[in-house]
Amino acid sequence: MNALLSCTECPRLAGFLAEVRSRRPDYHARPVLPFGDPRARLLIVGLAPGMHGANRTGRPFTGDFAGILLYETLHAFGFGSKPVSRAADDDLRLLDCRITNAVKCLPPANKPEPTEIRTCNPYLADEFVAAPELRVILALGLVAHKAVLMALGLRQSALAFAHAARHVLPPHDLAPAGSGGRVLIDSYHCSRYNTQTRRLTSADFHDVFRSIRAELA
Repeated sequence: MNALLSCTECPRLAGFLAEVRSRRPDYHARPVLPFGDPRARLLIVGLAPGMHGANRTGRPFTGDFAGILLYETLHAFGFGSKPVSRAADDDLRLLDCRITNAVKCLPPANKPEPTEIRTCNPYLADEFVAAPELRVILALGLVAHKAVLMALGLRQSALAFAHAARHVLPPHDLAPAGSGGRVLIDSYHCSRYNTQTRRLTSADFHDVFRSIRAELA
């Protein structure tokens, strides 16, 4: 997975990150690695690093608005040691939880192109293979939902995205032995737009995590 840090497979993203590094040498501005417990039963999949969030700090959902609700909720439900993620070198620990993104590099205007999602997808597939304990996948938004299906070799039409939807995942060839019974749960992304327009409220997001806790129980 550390080889991901030097990945330049997507020319548009690699060029954009090079521009960001030249303008903001204090930013991480490289592919962002997953964060959390490598043996976690819960994997959260977001869209991509934000310019002044994970792209700056080097940790998913850290330093931007979307991370405020996410890390507060993780703490409230026992998945995080603290309610705030400030920097990649703080002492926050995730408990039985891991966070990653469908696309590991910052995309211009926060919009990765379909070819970039496909190119980055093998990294997500590898995360599933390396996680035999994984039981619940939380997809934050439609792009993450589709990326999960792609990584698992499922048709895009197989499971429809809907907030709070629960999907029992079928066995697949890439799954490690003993990894049956996985569940995909969908949620609207905890972005500034969704929370400020109240498309996603704190109560809504907490309800999603109640269902996750019920699955893991």
